[in-house]
Amino acid sequence: MRNKRRMLTTLAITGMLAISIGAFGAHGLKPKLTATQLNTFNTGVNYHFYHLLAMSFSYLLYLYSNNNWVRIGFWSFLVGIVMFSGSLYLLSIRELIDLTNYKWLGPLTPIGGVCFIFGWLSIMISAYASQNISD
Repeated sequence: MRNKRRMLTTLAITGMLAISIGAFGAHGLKPKLTATQLNTFNTGVNYHFYHLLAMSFSYLLYLYSNNNWVRIGFWSFLVGIVMFSGSLYLLSIRELIDLTNYKWLGPLTPIGGVCFIFGWLSIMISAYASQNISD
C-alpha cells in the first residue's frame, strides 16, 4: 500500500509541475527567451508530459500486476523527467539565472533519455515477468 500511495503522490506532483512549468514558459518566459531557447524549453515540457502519461500508465499497470518491473519503469520515467526535461529547462534559461558556467547540464539530457528508454524496457520486461498477464 505504501508503494502505491507514494507512486500516486509522485504522479500528482509531477503532473502539477508539468502544468505549472509549461504555463510559466508560455506566459512568463516567452518574452525573455530567444526562439531557440523557447523551443528547447518546450521540448522539455513536451517530454515531461509524454512521460507523465507513461508514469500514469505504469501506475495503473502496477495496480493491476503489482510487478516490480513496472515499479522500476515508473521511477525510471521520473528520473528521466528530472534529468532530461529538467536539464532542458535549465539550459534554456541559464543566461537568465546565470548558470552559463555549468557545463555539466548538457550531459544530463541524454542520460535522462536513457532513463526514459530503460523505463520502457522495464515495462516490456514486466510483460514477461508478470503472472497476471497471459496470452
